Amino acid sequence: MIAPESPEVMWILILGFVVAFVLAFGIGANDVANSFGTSVGSRVLTVRQACILGTIFEIAGSVLIGYKVSDTMRKGILDVDQYHGHEKELMMGCLSALAGSAVWLIVATYFKLPISGTHSIVGATVGFSLVARGTGGISWSKLLTIVASWFVSPVLSGAMSLALFVLIRRFIISRPRPLIPGLRALPLIYGITIIVNVFSIFHDGPKLLHFDRIPLWGSIVASLAIGVTVSLIVQCFVVPYLRKSIIEHTTKECEGQVKFTFGESADSSRDHSPQQSKNISVEDMGRLGVITENIEITALSPNELKSNGNTKGTNGFIIGDKVVARIGENGDMPVPQLQGGLNSGNVTPAYGLSPNSSAVPLIRERVPANQDPEAANGNLPNSNAVVQDTPEVSRLFSFLQILTATFGSFAHGGNDVSNAIGPLVALWMIFKDGAVHQNSETPISILFYGGIGISLGLWIWGRRVIQTIGEDLAAITPSTGFTIEIGAAFTVLLASKIGLPISTTHCKVGSVVFVGWASSDPDKRGVDWKLFRNIIFAWVVTLPVAGSLSAACMYLLTTFAM
Repeated sequence: MIAPESPEVMWILILGFVVAFVLAFGIGANDVANSFGTSVGSRVLTVRQACILGTIFEIAGSVLIGYKVSDTMRKGILDVDQYHGHEKELMMGCLSALAGSAVWLIVATYFKLPISGTHSIVGATVGFSLVARGTGGISWSKLLTIVASWFVSPVLSGAMSLALFVLIRRFIISRPRPLIPGLRALPLIYGITIIVNVFSIFHDGPKLLHFDRIPLWGSIVASLAIGVTVSLIVQCFVVPYLRKSIIEHTTKECEGQVKFTFGESADSSRDHSPQQSKNISVEDMGRLGVITENIEITALSPNELKSNGNTKGTNGFIIGDKVVARIGENGDMPVPQLQGGLNSGNVTPAYGLSPNSSAVPLIRERVPANQDPEAANGNLPNSNAVVQDTPEVSRLFSFLQILTATFGSFAHGGNDVSNAIGPLVALWMIFKDGAVHQNSETPISILFYGGIGISLGLWIWGRRVIQTIGEDLAAITPSTGFTIEIGAAFTVLLASKIGLPISTTHCKVGSVVFVGWASSDPDKRGVDWKLFRNIIFAWVVTLPVAGSLSAACMYLLTTFAM
């Protein structure tokens, strides 16, 4: 037994606060990338904007809904009765858990490895307990439940995101005019998102904010009222603004097309053959210019075609920095049947020639300008494997993705703050009460402290891991990013409210893989399976590595500080 607020263990508490902040920093640098990686990858948000939103909503989530998961980490995994009368040893164990998981998270972030903060803290907790009490100090049934959630969470989150993507593709994206059903569904999507988010705060909320006094029916009524209000605001103000903004943006794009005309002189030739005119329009679509062709020509008689079958023209087509086709040695191009029309994204070789035509001496493989040459060899994800959104769909879902990114950040703050301050809460309670059993609520100030550390890690080191989730694993568009984020966020929020500390990393990666695979063409690579394999390996080694570091720290503390 130790006396409440005993100076004997003050050094453990102080060191625990320092190490917990380092751990929160590592979680912010590594795990918060899961919340905003897809938004940055789809170019909806800049890194700076993601950091600003992340700071606000990570702290809000940690304070408002983070307390329940903190209780699970503090009381669920360990059998604290094993440490009755040995409170100082338990405090050293909590310090070891913080140190082991913090070291591994910092190392993983340095090497840009996206790992699970939940894995790390659970492994570290098991590690110190094995040193202190062997297998007897661990609640194995609770640990097995958490381990099972690691496998269930990516599948559940991926399935939820996939279902949302299928619905959106069926009723919005695949429609001839996707803007109309998209704007029609916008208030409903906003309303549902707000209802779930608000309900997660009101129902069984923090006692210090007196939200726990709100009955179930009160939480439902308040959530519905706020959700309906937001839906009406979206319908009355956001939808008209988006409709006007998208139409104006599309009109400017059309007016901004650069047109070139390639043809012969204004005078007809000596054979009175018709003038050939070819108009090429280049639209700036952001990542890759789209070349459209409009060809007008009058029909030639067989004799005219035979006598005047060659027309001077360009040596080839260039898209970005890649030569698509080179026809003829001196720029002479035969003129068989000419075809025209709008070709967006795919380039039809000039004058109706196909790549396997005998009239084409040389046609090189087309590699998009925004695709790394390694991707063409199958070593990197093919960003063009994913069907790109139209400009209208991109603009529409960009607003939704910002909402779901903040939603995901809020959920992440509520779920993963426990990883940083769960053992710290145990340290604080033992120091205040002098006993291993605590009945008081998790202090809001400690939750806020963890949220500050997470936000600081995002600002300073968050860029290192954002690219893996947002760009490298799969190509992401605003529409797919929306379904990825909201599916993962729903899963994480549900887990937070039932007190199950699942991994947000697993949820987000599962959603990215499911949706990335479903949204890609069957004959192309929508997911970098090699990178996915490496991520799985990082997940597997996290628990034993963090456990080993924590066990080593616990051994040193019990040997030299007891």
